[in-house]
Parts: sequence; structure tokens; C-alpha cells
Amino acid sequence: MASPTVSFLLIIITTVLLPSPSSSLTSQPSNFFPSNKPPRFLGKHSHPIKTNHQQYRYETRYFFQPLDHFSFSDLPRFRQRYLINTDHWVGPSRLGPIFLYCGNEGDIEWFAVNTGFVWEIASRFGAMVLFPEHRYYGESMPYGSREEAYKNATTLSHLTTEQALADFAVLITDLKRNFSAEGCPVVLFGGSYGGMLAAWMRLKYPHIAVGALASSAPILQFEDIVPPETFYNIVSNSFKRESSSCFDTIKQSWNALTSEGQGKDGLQQLSKTFRLCRELKSVQDLTNWLDSAYSYLGMVNYPYSSNFLMPLPGHPIREVCRKIDGSPDGSSILDRIFNGVSIYYNYTGDVDCFQLDDDPHGMNGWNWQACTEMVMPMSSDRNTSMYPAYDWDYSAFGEKCRRDFQVTPRPRWITTEFGGHDIEHVLKFFGSNIIFSNGLLDPWSGGSVLKNISETIVALVMEEGAHHIDLRASTTEDPDWLVEQRATEIKLIEGWLDTYSKKMQATFTM
Repeated sequence: MASPTVSFLLIIITTVLLPSPSSSLTSQPSNFFPSNKPPRFLGKHSHPIKTNHQQYRYETRYFFQPLDHFSFSDLPRFRQRYLINTDHWVGPSRLGPIFLYCGNEGDIEWFAVNTGFVWEIASRFGAMVLFPEHRYYGESMPYGSREEAYKNATTLSHLTTEQALADFAVLITDLKRNFSAEGCPVVLFGGSYGGMLAAWMRLKYPHIAVGALASSAPILQFEDIVPPETFYNIVSNSFKRESSSCFDTIKQSWNALTSEGQGKDGLQQLSKTFRLCRELKSVQDLTNWLDSAYSYLGMVNYPYSSNFLMPLPGHPIREVCRKIDGSPDGSSILDRIFNGVSIYYNYTGDVDCFQLDDDPHGMNGWNWQACTEMVMPMSSDRNTSMYPAYDWDYSAFGEKCRRDFQVTPRPRWITTEFGGHDIEHVLKFFGSNIIFSNGLLDPWSGGSVLKNISETIVALVMEEGAHHIDLRASTTEDPDWLVEQRATEIKLIEGWLDTYSKKMQATFTM
């Protein structure tokens, strides 16, 4: 999320090929609702998904969720999609764990195929794997369709983190009942916004899950907890460390864009220079497009090729700067910028023209979330950032939200609901069993927990790591520090489960 309304993006690219589902996965109706209500669990469908070097399978199911968990209003329920795999699950008699990935702001299958770490360790732990989709994303649309769900502030009003966490809690509680697995421990996983949800769920529903791995989770990116320029400074530093001239070219390009756009036929010329499919309506639209590219490059600056947001080479920022710096003599600043940004938007060379408003992963719901409770202050420092300088202006931000959604943001709600101020004290005295994993190349690391809070609230920091790289599928190109990071995470999760198992055994032998 390169700006308050640009989505997070969080996870890894993997893929898994799934054979037909096992008979043990047969959907069962829940007895939670009276018989005149629709069953909570609906049909099942098997779909393929593939990782770098292994094949897995999952089954798609649907679950009827209340639209509002916190009232008794007679509102329509909606179908929440979730993906499930029990191939390695050792079952309730052996307290087989359940690994639940907290769905992000997008299609859940996209996250499932990009979170190889969870799939890879399931066999080691004898775990069930569960990927529930976040409400208002993918197929989990209230009111029957995206058009109806996103219609206005009234239909969008139940798109909140509290409702999403309650969805996860209700789903896992009912699912465990249907599997006679009430005693099986749940471990939460999540990256970026999903990592925030995993950490918050562990704090808010400690009886539901025994621990959480929160990767690249900026739970402190609210109010005045961290400096608002942090995100853009980290991205800028990633470019500057590759090439100071590349940094300078990008920094100078914003004025060049404005100047070109104000000239005669300027928007038409910019549209031609950047090979846009439709003529620009404003320079700001192009500025936002470039802003997003640089910010996402900062997030996915992995040491090997990837295909998460876009097909990209290893060390993509390095490649962008090579293109900018290596442009032919006499190239204009804007030609250099186009050459560089094409690494992000067209590395494969397959794109003929560019759409500025493309949303391939269905993340537009984040705009609503950012305008209501997920208010993350952002600014750009004139001296340290390569982006155009601007200060965080809540009044202007609020006015835009009122214009776009007819809502007034609540910038203090998240810290009221989940905390954030004096986080060290809060986590030390009221939390346990959370791993905050971060790579310092990731611009969201600036809003995360970067030091150990207690013996069980642990911060694992990778100096060269990018956006939740630890959740990506393992590859032969993984650097040693990444292999060690995942090994530490596995050891900590083993500790949580061993402690839980011993306590359960002690309880039943008393």
C-alpha cells in the first residue's frame, strides 16, 4: 500500500496441484442454526494449486456467516469461501493441529498459492490447513455480488476487521465441532494485513488459537505511533542503496511529469511516452501509477525471481535502476522512468499498453477499509524521500473519504480496538505466543514490532528480507539467513504445540 488507499500485499507465490478430495472432507451441516435455516456448510469443489517444487491439494467449501456478529438484526447471511486440506492431518485423537491462514484483502486462492511455507510444514506437524477468505473479497460477497456489496456506505458497513476476525472465530469453532476436534490446537498465520489479523486474533481470541506467526504486520502504522514518513523513506533507501543516480532521476521526475502535463497536448504526450491504453485525464493518475510501482517494488524486492504481484526478476529494484541508469545517451528523464518502470509492469514484454486502473486481484475493498478504520498516516519527507514531498493532512484525507464513500474516518478506532500505543507494555502483560517476522527491506517493517517483548512475544528480523518472504515457498535459491529464519519459526511453533499437548495430557490424567 503505497498510499493510504493502496492495498497491502502480502504473500508468496506458490502453486499446488490437487487431486480429488478424500472422503473425510465430506461437508457436514452444522446443528448451530435451527433446521429452518440454511446449513452453515455448503458444497465442496476440488481445485488445483501448485508450488515451486511440490504438489498439494485443497478443497473449496462455503460457510454461511452472519453479516453482523455483534447485533441480533435480521440481516442476510453470506457465503464465506474457505479452502481446506486434511491430507496430513493426524486427527482429533492425536490432537492434530489446525493451521489457519487469516485471509487478506483479496481472492483467497491467490494467497493460498502464495503461502508455500504453511503447506510445506503441514506434513511435519500432522496439520490440517485452512484458508478462510476475508469477507467482501473474492467470492465471499454479502448481498450476492460485488456490485451489491460495494453499492454504498450502508452495504459496505460490515467490511471491518472486527467482523472478519469474528468470521474466522465462528468458522473454526463450528468446523472443529463438525470434525469432533474441539481439543485440537489452532495456529494462526498471516502476512501483511493478514499478519495484522493473525496477531490481533491471538490477542482478541486467545481461547481460539494457541499462537500466531504475523509476518510483515504493521500493527503500529496508526495515529502518531511511528513517523508517517517511515514507509516512503524505506522504499527510497532501497533505491538509493542500489544507485544514487537512479534515486535522483526518480526524485526529479515528478516535476518533469508536471511540467510535461501542463504543456500543449501534454497529457496526450505523456500517454504516448508511457504507452497507456487510454489518454490520461490528469497527471495525478500517472503519478499514482508510478508511486504504486515503486512502493510495490520496495515490498517484493526478493533476492530471486518471483511472480507475486507481477512477474519480476530477482533484486527487481536493482534491475529497475539498471534500466534507468543504462538508458541511451540523450534519453529524457521521462523516457528513463518509463524504461525503469517497465521492469515492474512489463518484465515479460507481453503488455502492449498499460491500464492505470487495473485491479487483477480484486483488492478495491481496501479503499473502504482505509477510509473507515484502517487509517494509516503517510507522508513524504523533502530531504530523505524520492517521492514528491507532502505532509499527512487528515482534513484533506477525510474530505476525500466523505466524497468517495460518504463516511468520516475513525483514525483512533484500531488502537482502541486492538491497541498500539505503549505496545511493549501491553504485549508483555497481556499477550503471548506471537512471532513478529520482518525483513528490513520491506517498507511495512517500519510499522511493525522489531524487538522481543517477552519470552513468548518474539521479533525475528531479517536485514535483507522483503515483504513476508518467510511465508513464501522454499526454493533452492533461498539464502542461508532465510533458511535459518524458517527453522526458528518452526522451532517456536513446535514449542507452542508441545506445551499445549502437555497441558492437555496433564488435565486428562488428573
